[in-house]
Amino acid sequence: MGVKIEINYSEAENCPVRNILDRFGDKWSTLVILILGDYDKLRFNELQKMIGTVSQKMLAVTLKKLEADGLVARKVFPQVPPKVEYSLTELGFSLLPKLKSLVQWANENMSEITENRSSNNLK
Repeated sequence: MGVKIEINYSEAENCPVRNILDRFGDKWSTLVILILGDYDKLRFNELQKMIGTVSQKMLAVTLKKLEADGLVARKVFPQVPPKVEYSLTELGFSLLPKLKSLVQWANENMSEITENRSSNNLK
């Protein structure tokens, strides 16, 4: 097997993995990180068009959370009208390979998971 990672299960509230997954495991954050990983930088409207189904408010909240965690950088250009670009930080780029591994796993296993959900009447 691999390297054993120490986990204190009785300290669930202080678990770094749980804390991080709670933060970017929402509906939009992972998708935003993956899109910004594929593009150098994007403006708000470009990002919103790529996602399609996210509201302006939810995208703004998502970007603020990711920026607060240091995963996304927001650059404001002093011009009229204001121009703002979003990009991944070095920390955000360091998360990207892990997320892409998760995407690969999900793509490889989604049909089996969907079948299991159907056979157990779960959606």
